[in-house]
Amino acid sequence: MTQTAAVPALQKVDVAILGAGFGGLAMAIRLQQEGRMDYVLLEKGDNYGGTWRENTYPGAACDVQSHMYSLSFAPKTNWSKRYAPWNEIQDYILDTARQFSLDARTRFHAEVVSADYQPQTARWLLTLRDGSQVDCRVFVLASGPLHVPSIPRLKGIESFEGSVFHSAQWNHDLDLTGKNVVSIGTGGSAIQYVPEIAPQVKQLYVLQRTAAWVIPRDERQYSALDQTLFSRFPLLRQLHRARLYWSNESRVVPILRPEIVRHAQKLVELFIRYQVKDKALVKKLTPDYVIGCKRVLISNKYYPTFNRPNVELVTEGIAEVRAHSVLLRDGRELPADVIIYGTGFITDPRIYMKNFRVTGLPGHELAQDWKDGAESYYGISTAGYPNLFQLVGPNTTLGHNSIIFMIEAQVNYILDLLKQMDKKGVQAVDVRADVQQRFNAKVQKQLENTVWSSGCVSWYQQEGGKNFALWPTYTWKYWLDTRKARLEDYQLIRTAAASAA
Repeated sequence: MTQTAAVPALQKVDVAILGAGFGGLAMAIRLQQEGRMDYVLLEKGDNYGGTWRENTYPGAACDVQSHMYSLSFAPKTNWSKRYAPWNEIQDYILDTARQFSLDARTRFHAEVVSADYQPQTARWLLTLRDGSQVDCRVFVLASGPLHVPSIPRLKGIESFEGSVFHSAQWNHDLDLTGKNVVSIGTGGSAIQYVPEIAPQVKQLYVLQRTAAWVIPRDERQYSALDQTLFSRFPLLRQLHRARLYWSNESRVVPILRPEIVRHAQKLVELFIRYQVKDKALVKKLTPDYVIGCKRVLISNKYYPTFNRPNVELVTEGIAEVRAHSVLLRDGRELPADVIIYGTGFITDPRIYMKNFRVTGLPGHELAQDWKDGAESYYGISTAGYPNLFQLVGPNTTLGHNSIIFMIEAQVNYILDLLKQMDKKGVQAVDVRADVQQRFNAKVQKQLENTVWSSGCVSWYQQEGGKNFALWPTYTWKYWLDTRKARLEDYQLIRTAAASAA
């Protein structure tokens, strides 16, 4: 990573992108490929990567296949295995940033604390933590939905004399050998690090509130021959990627028809019984909700970990934390030297954006507009916020395929919109409120009678049960819908001041 060059107190650009994870990289690279070089990429951290810069815990890996979890226009031919570990993904991100020379237009340690639309100029004014500002015509919010750790409020935690950290802030300087460890949560991160630290610690208590469905993981390696063929014959790699895509896409069928998924669920129940010896433990580890309602996890190591004599699944809640222990609600006390939060991330945009003010047209503040739930148009445009475009916005995350596919579709949509604006001489566009309302009514209607509406509570939902996170159907339908932007869905904004700006 190259050190960020000195920048003026006020930097003026055409496009400002917030976030240097996959979304920010995709947007920046595609802008360059379209000859739009007047942009800046703003990243609050010290390097590219986003999720993969932050999540370095033992066993961290992707649950989407490597060849699908990469940019189609920046392929990697030598992935080591079907599902890549975090460091290989992060290396890919850094290599891609270097390949496209993104450093020249990237500012690190550049945390945006507010974004305010200026109606008189039809431009955005971004204010950074260091007091500097960026004036831009187009603002792309690529911060992603999963980047603020969720830290539970535990009574007495301030009195604990051991080490405490979140899985996304792993303390690599701490040697867990011979320690009593209390791990809180059984989500996507925990099921990966629990099997890795279990052989090292003295005793591991895994605190489970809700059991997760965990299915087998394909751990096959790509051979040297595979990698050579992918490199020399790009069509083979493309066909392999296409096969993975359609295989993943087929998972939508049981999601849309819960009566089908209930049959598949029986196989996973057999998988649990096969991997766990204790029948009472099998019952505790088997979820009481339909598979797919919450995020389905993949691991070959998680369930067998509970066969170890030094690993215990604990389903009683925490009453309080003491200096050297965790007291459970049933009165039992667990000795603890280390507490690890495997509790995931804050997903409610009203919370994770609480320190980031976004104001649009008069009367519009994003936190207020989204107080009853985040809504947008294809997860990209939000009424009342001209030229604010979001990647992985409301109802565009996935439960079955690669989010990179969605990001690329969104980036292409934004680029097409910018092209049409240029042709029409339009400074800014604001999606019409009635268009956004009809779109969201359709999305919520499509979510009815799916596995996600089968009664369980998940991070996909806001308080009250509305699903604000997931795309409700096939991703190829999303791709078709977003191939061409419809200017008639937007109010077109032209200002004399903007023309002179």
